[in-house]
Amino acid sequence: MPRTIVEFVNLHTYFDTADGVVKAVNGVSFRIREGETVALVGESGCGKSVTAMSLMGLLENTTGRIVDGEIRFDGKNTVNMSRAELRRIRGKDVSMIFQEPMSSLNPVLTIGEQMAEPMIEHLHMSRKEALAKAVELIRMVGIPRAEAIARSYPHELSGGMLQRIMIAIALCCKPKLLIADEPTTALDVTVQAQILDLLRELKRQLEMAILLITHDLGVVAEMADSVIVMYCGKVIEQAPVLSLFQHPRHPYTQGLLKARPSIGRRTERLYSIPGQVPSPIGLGNSCYFSDRCDRCMDVCLAQQPPLRAVDDRHSVACWLYEEGIRDVRSAARS
Repeated sequence: MPRTIVEFVNLHTYFDTADGVVKAVNGVSFRIREGETVALVGESGCGKSVTAMSLMGLLENTTGRIVDGEIRFDGKNTVNMSRAELRRIRGKDVSMIFQEPMSSLNPVLTIGEQMAEPMIEHLHMSRKEALAKAVELIRMVGIPRAEAIARSYPHELSGGMLQRIMIAIALCCKPKLLIADEPTTALDVTVQAQILDLLRELKRQLEMAILLITHDLGVVAEMADSVIVMYCGKVIEQAPVLSLFQHPRHPYTQGLLKARPSIGRRTERLYSIPGQVPSPIGLGNSCYFSDRCDRCMDVCLAQQPPLRAVDDRHSVACWLYEEGIRDVRSAARS
C-alpha cells in the first residue's frame, strides 16, 4: 500500500461574515496516497477550494479560520505550523494550480522571472540557473519558442498557454502533491484535452499525487483514481472512481450523474436536481440534502447521517444505508 502524503482529519474551516458564521468545511476527512489522483467534486460553494486553501495556509488574509481538526502532510500537522514553516512546504512539497491563471500571475513581471522565484527560494538556485530551468520547464509543458515565452508578459499569452505556465510553475520544485483547482475552466475543448493529457504525463514522470478540484464529471472519469463528493461543506460519498460511476449511492451523487448530457438523449430535457443548495449560514441538524431529496425520511429531518462504509472502499453519508432504518422507511415527502 502506498504511503499517505496528506490526510484531512475532521477539518472545520469557518468564515465570519456580517450575517453569521459560514461553515465552509464542516468535518471533512479523507487521505491522498503517493501517486494517487483524488477528485474533489460538488457544486460551487460546497467547500472544495477552501479545503485546498486550508492545506496551503492561504486563509490568513481572509475572514476564514480553521476551528478544529488536523491536516497531516507527511505526518506533520500543518494547522499548527508557523508562517515560516508553511512557506517552506508551500510551492516546494505541495503546489497549487489556481482557477484563473491571468489573475494568479503578476502582470508586471515576465513569465521567466515568475517561474524563477520559487526555484531561487526553495532550491537555492542562482537567478541565471533558475531562468535556464524555467526555459526547460516551458518546453516540458509543450510550449514552443520557450526562450521568447520566458521573456514575455502574461497579457501576451493565450489562456491555454497561461494554464500551461501555471502548471510549469507548480511543478518547478517537483512537489509531492499537486493541487489542481479547476485546471480546465474557461478553456476550449481541444485545449482542455491537451491540459489533461499533460497533467497525466507529468504525474507519471514525477510520480506525484494530485488533488483534482472540479465539477466536471467527464474530467473526473478521465483523470481520477478515487472521488470525494462534497455537499454544503461535508463529505457525503467517497469511492474508487469506477465504483462511484457504476454504483452511486447518495441521492445527490445519483442526481449529479443523471444530469450529465448524453448523445442518446438529444431530444430529452436535461435533468436538473430540484431545489436549491441551502444557505451555508444557520444550517440545522437535518441532512443538508433533505429539502431536495425525493427519498427523504423522518430521520433525515432530525439528524445528520454519519459517513459509513457500505462496500469495500465505498462510503456514504445517507440514512438509506443505515442498518435498522433502511428497512423501515417513512413515506417519501410529496
